[in-house]
Amino acid sequence: MADAISLRVITPDSILIDAPADSVRFPGLDGSIGVLPRHAHMVAALDAGPLSWDGPDGKGEMFVAGGFAEVRANTLRVVTQSGELVSDIDVKRAEASAERARDRLRVSGTAAKAGELDSLRAQAALRRALQRLRVAQSR
Repeated sequence: MADAISLRVITPDSILIDAPADSVRFPGLDGSIGVLPRHAHMVAALDAGPLSWDGPDGKGEMFVAGGFAEVRANTLRVVTQSGELVSDIDVKRAEASAERARDRLRVSGTAAKAGELDSLRAQAALRRALQRLRVAQSR
């Protein structure tokens, strides 16, 4: 365990992951970020996408919907609004969410400036749904 970093993935509802990891990779706003044991202190903004880790119990992957990550004292804390383990992703629900977002984008694309905020929200929802599907397909 001395050569592992403690990985904690926290949502408003629960702690999804609390496990040792040999390496962790997560989506930062500026690209993918990798963390190893004894990493320097760091805070980074998260983008929606896959969070993966290698640990003593094997590999794991999940979807995170943005938030932030903090490395401190050999612990990586990932705080996100929502997250799902690969095994918990409902592919049909994610596909339906992507289709709803595409429909909203079609409607807001035909409207004038009034739909700009709706369009931005629909783009974000579509991006999250597509990332969720990408993670689910990596099983």
